[in-house]
Amino acid sequence: MKLTVDQDVCCGAGQCVLLAPEVFDQREQDGIVVLLDETPADALHEVVREAAAVCPAGAISVEEGR
Repeated sequence: MKLTVDQDVCCGAGQCVLLAPEVFDQREQDGIVVLLDETPADALHEVVREAAAVCPAGAISVEEGR
């Protein structure tokens, strides 16, 4: 699995950080997503998929099979 985030479309809702704080963070000044781990461990794949699914702006992209 490989992740990318689009900071230009992120609305700062923070759902990704609540679900997977090992993988996502937010910038202090505006709450925009920061990707901490673009290739998370297998144990985190399910929660990362959920974070991408609930992102209201669709800012998280998941590429499977990496």
